[in-house]
Amino acid sequence: MLGPAKIYFIVFGLLTIVGGVIGYVSKGSVPSVIAGSISGIALLAAAFLLPNNVAAGLVLAGLVSMLLAGRFVPAFLKTGAVMPAGMMSVLSIIGVILAIVAWMKR
Repeated sequence: MLGPAKIYFIVFGLLTIVGGVIGYVSKGSVPSVIAGSISGIALLAAAFLLPNNVAAGLVLAGLVSMLLAGRFVPAFLKTGAVMPAGMMSVLSIIGVILAIVAWMKR
């Protein structure tokens, strides 16, 4: 279970960074690029912690996923916008579930 979790959190981290950059380029949003970069780097760090420090990696990935879900799920419910709120809501919820399942199966 840790292999797929690691791959997911790498992809999720990269998408989060790219999303922050797109937010900056398209709307000039400095908070988007800062938050996207910090969140993405934290998800990448969590993924690379997984082989040797499973607990730290899963806790970090789960925490970042919960924080992102807390930001994007309400925005999606309010606006119904698929991008970025809908996509990030789905990715974040999957991240939370995957961190929990991987924790239980470790």
